[in-house]
Amino acid sequence: MSPGDLTKASVETPVGRIRVEGSESITSVDWGGPVYETDNPTLSEAVRQITEYFARERVAFDLPLAPRGSAFQQQFYAALQAIPFGETRTYGDIARELGVSAQAIGQACGANPIPILIPCHRVLAATSLGGFSGAGGVEAKVALLKHEGAASLLI
Repeated sequence: MSPGDLTKASVETPVGRIRVEGSESITSVDWGGPVYETDNPTLSEAVRQITEYFARERVAFDLPLAPRGSAFQQQFYAALQAIPFGETRTYGDIARELGVSAQAIGQACGANPIPILIPCHRVLAATSLGGFSGAGGVEAKVALLKHEGAASLLI
């Protein structure tokens, strides 16, 4: 396999089996599927960091990420990655920051190809939790927010 070939790795977590895909950088995170083991150093590191995150030993990821997307989507992903562990923002907060509509932010959240590592679960609607594109939907979002200590926002 050449360095540019995509490969997969998986890790069991409290929100289900997470599958990480990429080569020299992470291109997607998804749920379910078979168990994948890898000798790819980037994916092995991703599995290690995700495991540490769920063990409460890590609050930020330090991985090469390569989400596909437009210039707006790249700005959006950077804005999400700037939200600290245990904190949240609203769709409106990010919309004002990027000069777009809250609806555009909601759509971008739903299209995030690298959830958890690009923390779209930290973005809420003005009067509700909003959605979550990962498996388990809103229940997984609630579990991630509780894991990060943001549960007071859910009461």
